[in-house]
Amino acid sequence: MNAITPPDAEARAGFRRMQEGTAEDWAKIAGSFRGYARALPDRILDHLKLLDGDFGGFPIDRLHHSLLTATLAHQAGESEEYVVCALLHDIGDTLGSYNHPDIAAAIVKPFVEPEHHWMVEKHGLFQGYYFFHHIGLDRDIREQFRGHPNFDRTAAFCEKYDAPAFDADAACMPLEAFEPMLRRVFAAPKQSVYKKAMED
Repeated sequence: MNAITPPDAEARAGFRRMQEGTAEDWAKIAGSFRGYARALPDRILDHLKLLDGDFGGFPIDRLHHSLLTATLAHQAGESEEYVVCALLHDIGDTLGSYNHPDIAAAIVKPFVEPEHHWMVEKHGLFQGYYFFHHIGLDRDIREQFRGHPNFDRTAAFCEKYDAPAFDADAACMPLEAFEPMLRRVFAAPKQSVYKKAMED
């Protein structure tokens, strides 16, 4: 097998093992990272579109559900960050069949306040209150978190926005309406070990 040298090799690090990396190599990587990271909202929007037509047995497809959840939160006057979390809460459905809240929570974590991250991360267990008993699970599994500062917030998210967002006749805002909000929330991380690398 012959090694292939890409045409833009001078813009890439030259090491074969990380142990060999130099400051110059990592400057090239950081420069590439900044552009890629800034395009994260575009990739999120593209991934949300994968939920279009994916019903999974539900009354509406997963994109419609996401849009309706975010619409309900927006109409209720929730913060922009909260609305974006509502929009993305089920984005992990395509790859996280058994842990979709963890996927969504990992995506939003660097960009949102801890209470919103916790809400996204735990919403699956809290939402289970409405259906777990129908599939042989404990509907009260969320009670293990009773007393946590974000218990009521997460229970309210499920009750007011997530659980009611399966109505095929309910009007919802289009994805394009949420795009500016998403771009603002994902403009820069609030907390991340890589935050400094984003600085020019």
